[in-house]
Formats: sequence, C-alpha cells, structure tokens
Amino acid sequence: MASALPTPCDGHPAAAAPDGTTPHAGFVLAATILASSLAFVDGSVVNVALPAIGASLQGSAGDLQWVVNAYLLPLSALLLLGGGAGDRFGRRRLLVGGTVLFAVASLACALAPSLPWLLAGRTLQGIGAAALMPNSLAILGSSFAGLARGRAIGTWAAVGAIAGAVGPLLGGWLVDLVGWRTIFLINLPIAAGAIVLALRFVAESTDDGSTPLDWAGGCLATAALGLLTWGLTLRSAGHGGTVALLAGAALLAAFVAVEARKGERAMMPVSLFTSRSFIGLTLLTLLLYGALGGLLLLLPYLLIRAGGYSAFAAGAALLPLPLVIGVASRAMGRLAATIGPRLPLTIGPLVVAAGFVLATRITGTGSYWTGVLPALLVISLGMAGAVAPLTTAVLGSVDARHTGTASGFNSAIARTGGMVATAMLGVALAARGDALVGAFHAAAWVAAVSAAMAGVAALVLVAPQKPEPQKAGS
Repeated sequence: MASALPTPCDGHPAAAAPDGTTPHAGFVLAATILASSLAFVDGSVVNVALPAIGASLQGSAGDLQWVVNAYLLPLSALLLLGGGAGDRFGRRRLLVGGTVLFAVASLACALAPSLPWLLAGRTLQGIGAAALMPNSLAILGSSFAGLARGRAIGTWAAVGAIAGAVGPLLGGWLVDLVGWRTIFLINLPIAAGAIVLALRFVAESTDDGSTPLDWAGGCLATAALGLLTWGLTLRSAGHGGTVALLAGAALLAAFVAVEARKGERAMMPVSLFTSRSFIGLTLLTLLLYGALGGLLLLLPYLLIRAGGYSAFAAGAALLPLPLVIGVASRAMGRLAATIGPRLPLTIGPLVVAAGFVLATRITGTGSYWTGVLPALLVISLGMAGAVAPLTTAVLGSVDARHTGTASGFNSAIARTGGMVATAMLGVALAARGDALVGAFHAAAWVAAVSAAMAGVAALVLVAPQKPEPQKAGS
C-alpha cells in the first residue's frame, strides 16, 4: 500500500553484468516481488476482515486494534535491524528466513483457535516482514546496475502498489465466500514461490563494511513502541493507560540515549536529526501516514457495520485510493524533480486534509458515488502529490552515507503513524449505529488537522532543494 515507502537502493552491483543485468534477472526480480508482496498485501487485507474476526473470536474493540498493531509494531521497530542483519549475514539468507517465518506465522493465524494465538501469529508475521522487506530491495541493488536497476526497482514498486490495491478486494471476496482464515492461507503459495526462486536464482550478497547489529536499540525501540501503543489503546477505550505511556516514554528516552552513545554504529544515528529538513520530513510522515492509516482501518469498518456492505464491497470501495496514487505518483515525481519537493510536500497534505473534511459527509448508508468516492479521490490526489517527492526529499536531507538509513527510518515512521492512529481508534471501533458514524466523523476531523499540520511542517522545516538532473537508475 502507499504507506510502504520504497527504500532507496544503495547496494553493490557485484553480480551485475556490464549492461546492468544479472544472470536469471527475471527470476531474481520475481523472487523479490513475491516476497515483498506478502507484506504489502497483509498490510491492507486484514482491515476488511476485522468485523468477521471480531465476530468469530468474540473480540472487543481493543482486541481488533491489536490484530492490526501486533503486526505493525515489530515491523516498525525492527525494519532497520532487518536491513542491517541482511548486510551482515546475507541478504538472501534474511529474505528466505523472513519469508519462511512469515509463512509459518500465516498458517498459525489461519489455524488460531483464539485471539491470543492470532495475535501471536500476527506478531511473528511482523518480524518476518521486517526481515524480508528491506532485503528484497537490497537484493535488487546488489543484482542490478545502472538503468537496469532503475527498471527493476520501478517494477518492484509498481507490483507492490498493485498488490496493495488487490489485497482488500481478494481478502473481502475470500471473507465473504469462505471465511476470514483464508486471507492468511493465500500467503502460503506466494511464500513457497518466493523461497524456491530465491534459493535457486538469487546470489548471496553481504556488506563487508557493515557495523555490528544494534540489538540494544532494536529491543528498546520495540519495548518503547509496544508500551506506548498499549497505553494509547487503553486510553482510547477509557481504561487509563497512563502508566504504560510513561513507561513507554521512559524507554523511548533510553533508546535515544543508547543511539546517541553508539554514534554511527546505531541503527538510528542521532546525527540524522541535526538536519532541520529531516526533522520536518519525519513529522510530515508521522502525521500524514497516521491520518491515512486511520482512514484505511475505520472506513471499511464503517461501511460494513453501518452501511451493510459485504467485505468484498468494502474492499472495492477503497480501490480508487491506490489506483489514483499509483497513476498520478509518476507525474508528481517528475514535477518534484523539476521544481523541487518542498512545494508538493506542502500542497499535497493540504489537499489530503480537504479530502478528510469531505469524509465528514460519509454516513455509510448514503450514496457511495456522492459520499465516499469524492473524499477518496481528493485524498488520493493529495497523497500522490506527496509520495514520490517525500522519497526525494528524504534522500536530499542527509549526506550520502545515511541515505539508506534515512529512507528505512522514514518507512518505519510511516508504519508507526498508522500504528498510533489504530491505537487511538478504540472508541470508534466499539461504537455502533449513529455513534459509530459520529465517531468516524470525529476521526475524520482529527485526520484533517493532522494532514494539514503535515503540510505546515513541510513549509516551515523543509529547506528548498535545487532540482537535480536525472541519473540513470535513480
């Protein structure tokens, strides 16, 4: 889905031929696409199944929040560690290992007899995704060069967007036809294909200069985000949560202190935040993708609960969002290359905010064409204006040594934004009837303010960047 920002490729094209190709190039590309599509699809397909999961396993609103966040938490916290592990121990090894773990976890989710088992499976899925996602793109960087690398990454990103679009449709159809457990079983043949192709055709690659893994940072980040998410979930349901929030904040401070002490050996070098533009882009990403994540969770839930939509119809209702983003992002990327990313990053979120204001007209029972569709079109146009320029701006906000880390961190922040939004939607998920519609409208107003603040962050903090000439494979 759009929240999965592609990590810029800075790998070593050791296996590439002089023309930039690699032996068995098509199979290498297919292996990385199949593996990463697991994470792309799973990030979008579960939302349309939440009502069915809640009814089947007697889940409360808080339980449904954790069905989403049990996956996003380890993915957000361990994404950078997964990339570093691939550099150190082998990118193919981490891709295959992460895919195997994801497949086993998916089977556990499909067979889960109760919510605790389902949440455990979702957590393992997130860990597997944190290993396979960064290494699927790193393998492309080590296997292709020049123009071939650019084409391979472009194809990888395009198929990922398509997978994110098809996920809710396929998932909704399976939920209606067979049941929610099948949305996890479809991962198994995809994972098997990725594993076979990777073992057969992908050459192993490492980075001899990689630094030791920052296990302390990874553990502290996971614990801090977990406690903060738990605290927000409890507070959104009116059950306190102050102690968890304070403990999470303390661990987050400890994480920053550990990373500062490790310097350039940290998984998140604190020196990144000496760049005012990087701070602004981090705030923009958190606010904008938090707003988007809340919409992707709550809108299908509203349409199913209040509007009587089937799971398939709710998935289809979201289809304009990834389609418009996918079609318009290329044009916006070219525009940002011409005028610089700051203006698109200011205007895009403001357009998204206008779309969320339009979303306050959605009731679930009204016409899709006059209620839901106009809001989705405006939101998707605004997101298209921000997605490609954001990647460009992140790369331009730090020095060349930190481009991979900065992009990976930005991708993790995007998922963290969605996780925070999910944790704050307890009241809405617990509501029914008119109360659910009212809670959705309140959430839409909050999302509109969040998106507008993202645009302001770009305007105030992001420094203008001179347009750069296009480079082969960039």
